[in-house]
Amino acid sequence: MTTRKSTHAKKFGKLIFDDGTVLDGQGFGYSTTVFGEIVFNTGMVGYNETLTDPSYSGQILTLTYPLVGNYGVPDPSIKDENGISKFFESDKIQIRGLVVHELSLTASHWNLSMTLDEWLYNEKIPGISGIDTRELTKKLRNSGVMMAALVVSDSEIDVELVKKQLGMAPHYESEQFMDAVSTKQEQVYGNRDQSVVVIDTGAKNAIIRNLCEIGYKVIKLPWNAPYDKIMSFNPKGIVISNGPGDPQNCPETIETAKKLISNNIPTLGICLGAQIIGIAGNTETYKLKYGHRGQNKPCLNMENNQVYVTSQNHGYGITPESLKQSEFNLWFTNADDKTVEGIKHKKQNCVAVQFHPEAAPGPYDCKFVFEELKHLMEEGSSAKE
Repeated sequence: MTTRKSTHAKKFGKLIFDDGTVLDGQGFGYSTTVFGEIVFNTGMVGYNETLTDPSYSGQILTLTYPLVGNYGVPDPSIKDENGISKFFESDKIQIRGLVVHELSLTASHWNLSMTLDEWLYNEKIPGISGIDTRELTKKLRNSGVMMAALVVSDSEIDVELVKKQLGMAPHYESEQFMDAVSTKQEQVYGNRDQSVVVIDTGAKNAIIRNLCEIGYKVIKLPWNAPYDKIMSFNPKGIVISNGPGDPQNCPETIETAKKLISNNIPTLGICLGAQIIGIAGNTETYKLKYGHRGQNKPCLNMENNQVYVTSQNHGYGITPESLKQSEFNLWFTNADDKTVEGIKHKKQNCVAVQFHPEAAPGPYDCKFVFEELKHLMEEGSSAKE
């Protein structure tokens, strides 16, 4: 069993909210100041996958589980047989900063490569510990997500200066994330004869892995790839991936989704992809008060009345009332707050889910969604007449 001690911890650290609240803690990772929307995730494990999820781009992440870092971080260079990173959801840490209650100063695991604070330091990401994350979570649940500054320093921190900088920082809603999270050129995974195109609006590696597992070569294309370019690969189907930010900031992808629907190309949307597909089929979207981020979100399948435990990470959703005049029927609904968690097109071979069927991290209860896509691609029998 490999054991490592923290080497980039016990620095000065402050978390400053745009409502003026200042929380003191101990900084770890890289010494810097970052600004972003602060959110919380209720998952108990899987910080390696969580921190590398592109959907967190632009955000300061709070982990509510009280002890973080005890099993360290595996080697990022390890890949599976299809060339996909084995333990991470992208090629870098995507969050802007990390907030935890207690950082484990000793990491121990058979697969350990570095400690959490080493990893953050190497990728120039700040973290802060010693924060009452339960109280912070209650604050965000009551007030909604807000902008914040996370400061880690080797010396005393000038709070008033940071407050001024926070006031001038770009707001999360106004940021354009696609050029930062999407691939710039086509990428191919696997060597099967038939292919699925993934429109990369911030795709997690586990989505690609699951598509390979059900028997397809995966071609990942930029978020704004035109319809003709996508169809030039003669794909059996399309996946519009997860990703960060407001779906209205992806107009090119929305237009592509409209063409996919009208031409009855088998299509699956995941998370942000679900919202994009929804907009393409005349639904509306809105920003949730504090989002759904965790690994135990219950979703009810309206077709069989069965509840599934799902992994989620999103701050926007499809407006439930807008389904009435849209091209979609409700497929899944959230058992807690009745938000839209899945939709099926009334006529075409198009489905979408707001949760993450690939998990990573989280339960594998909903991997059958990829089989649903395969069914649409091979049989088309889920299409409605």
